[in-house]
Amino acid sequence: MTEKQTHTLALPGVELVYDVRGPLPPADGRPVLVMIGQPMTAEGFDALAAHFADRTVVTYDPRGLGRSVRTDDRSDHTPQQQAADLHLLIEALDAGPVEMFASSGGAVTALELVATHPDDVVTLVAHEPPINAVLPDAAAAERARAAFHEAYQAKGAGAGMAAFIAMTSWQGEFTDDYFSRPEPNPEMFGLPTEDDGSRDDPLLSKRSWAISDYRLDVGALTAAPTRIVVAVGEESTGTYTARTAIGSAALLGQEATVFPSHHGGFLGGQFGYAGKPEEFAARLREVLAAG
Repeated sequence: MTEKQTHTLALPGVELVYDVRGPLPPADGRPVLVMIGQPMTAEGFDALAAHFADRTVVTYDPRGLGRSVRTDDRSDHTPQQQAADLHLLIEALDAGPVEMFASSGGAVTALELVATHPDDVVTLVAHEPPINAVLPDAAAAERARAAFHEAYQAKGAGAGMAAFIAMTSWQGEFTDDYFSRPEPNPEMFGLPTEDDGSRDDPLLSKRSWAISDYRLDVGALTAAPTRIVVAVGEESTGTYTARTAIGSAALLGQEATVFPSHHGGFLGGQFGYAGKPEEFAARLREVLAAG
């Protein structure tokens, strides 16, 4: 695997840390391949990047996450701010428009980037963006989100994550059956039952609500020169992020493109939620080459 070089980009309110695997500009003339997530940081893409040793790959820690320490006295994570950061990062790479694989909240950021800086990205693969507004049961999805936040506030990270897993693994719309079910036990998922007192988790707190509250700028996205591919995992069928992927794709006049595995299908085993990174990488190559 190509050795990665770590860099820091000083931006207003943050020292943005990013990793580059391969030469800049790319020796073969192909675009830089940028991989982003939210709230996941750069190391989540190690397994996927390993299958692109022939490409220049850039990963980064979003503002306020991992190594990218913020100094702007804010704790919220918004697609607009992160897209602005990404635009400046792409400028700093000085290698022209990029190809981008964006996962989960990172896919929301990437869609905002294309809407506001359409010349930055040649092809965007937006994998399972969690956008409530595209769902027919959007209000119920917001209620389900509030429920895992309330569990987190009341009982800590274990309870909050258990409720989050229950939400994201639920099949179909959030009906009365969902809201009347027993509160999930953290032990069912191997999660701690003790409360460490912290309430700053970017996933379980309200800090990232702006991501799932995002509304697609369909006009800007369809007018952009960027080729946008909305992706969904084959094992995600019926779940929240599969439904948001399908809904987002429909708004953009397309069908979601199926990828191997689940929401974290590109992950290696070190995160306890292993996907199929080799198969995922092969599918990503196919999709990028199709453009």
